[in-house]
Amino acid sequence: MKLTHVDLYTDGACSGNPGPGGWGVLLRSGAHEKQMSGGERVTTNNRMELTAVIEGLSALKRKCEVTLYTDSQYVANGITKGWAEAWQRNGWIKSDKKPALNADLWERLLALLDEHAVEIVWVRGHAGHPENELCDRLAVQAIEKYKSDQL
Repeated sequence: MKLTHVDLYTDGACSGNPGPGGWGVLLRSGAHEKQMSGGERVTTNNRMELTAVIEGLSALKRKCEVTLYTDSQYVANGITKGWAEAWQRNGWIKSDKKPALNADLWERLLALLDEHAVEIVWVRGHAGHPENELCDRLAVQAIEKYKSDQL
């Protein structure tokens, strides 16, 4: 059975690190597109980058062939270089014997990666990539919501 192909564009952002954070997602399959965003009052940039990917993959209703575009080397390398799987095997301890950060999100992401056929494409952030720029705008808009709610 041929899997549906989905392009998943993601970005996360933070105002302060930690601080209010946001994430943005664009899902595209053929002529269909879906934009999503959200955030948290106090978080980190890496948590928002991971959350964007998790939310995008979670939105898929069946197994898909996914090309994931991310400007996060943390996310891209964590997956493609096998870091996250190694941390998981070692009880979320890194090779330097320090705890792996964001283990809760990595755990969720690894499970989602098992559900889909995912290829990772790293793109340079803030370099004019149209879909990455859109996801960045969505993430920043989410941050502004949380910043204005704090007043």
